[in-house]
Amino acid sequence: MTAPVTTAAIPAAPTKPLSAWIFDIALWGGIGAVLLLSFKAVDLPNLKLLVTRSSDIGTFAKELLHPDFSNWKMLVAQMWQTIQIALWGTFLAVFLAVPLSLMAARNIAPTWMVWPVRRIMDLLRSIPDLVIGLLFIVAVGLGPLAGVLAISLNTAGVLAKLFSEAVESIDKGPVEGVRATGAAKLHEIVWGVFPQVAPLWTSFALYRFESNSRSATVLGLIGAGGIGQVLFESMGAFNYNQVSAIVIIVVVAVTLIDVLSQAMRKRLL
Repeated sequence: MTAPVTTAAIPAAPTKPLSAWIFDIALWGGIGAVLLLSFKAVDLPNLKLLVTRSSDIGTFAKELLHPDFSNWKMLVAQMWQTIQIALWGTFLAVFLAVPLSLMAARNIAPTWMVWPVRRIMDLLRSIPDLVIGLLFIVAVGLGPLAGVLAISLNTAGVLAKLFSEAVESIDKGPVEGVRATGAAKLHEIVWGVFPQVAPLWTSFALYRFESNSRSATVLGLIGAGGIGQVLFESMGAFNYNQVSAIVIIVVVAVTLIDVLSQAMRKRLL
């Protein structure tokens, strides 16, 4: 005679409290309302122009399909300068971001220091690259140095935020272990914090270098050196064949940088 099979009580599905439902409805409803109210503000009704002016787009696209690589050596040299601007800008940004991130991490820095440092980081991130670039052009003149400085400041604000969040998510065990030996605060950071965040920091820096390679191209439009300056001159002269060649060179360069950085990240993580 078999014993009766008893089934364990199935726990009830978790229910979301009413306050959470109200918050979700208000949040997503607010986003939907903003989208509807901004429909005309962003000129979306004029999407029909893509069809009515298709002939103009076709003429432009026809010229872009015939890139002019007659000055390819000059274009490649300008692209290489753009990459150098991005590389130096990212390099300097890392050195600015490391101390800022440590001073902004709540589990490392005192409370009175965290708030003002985070506001400085917000300021660096919020000012567009072009504005910072114009300020440095006034200070140091036209050329790649203005681009390097503009990228370094803006990127420092972004990396400092990412670095500080990485520091705040570390395991406290290694830090407490170093502290138990009677080590100073600096030793806790060097031996307890850096080994945990170094791979992630490097990955963040590589991502920003990819992004800065494109940002450096845009900065060339205001005279900050690199291939962006040649792109602006070609567009102003309606030399769309050369514009097409420049775009192709930029795409190839950014793709190669992306492949290289991916290979480096795989070895780090």
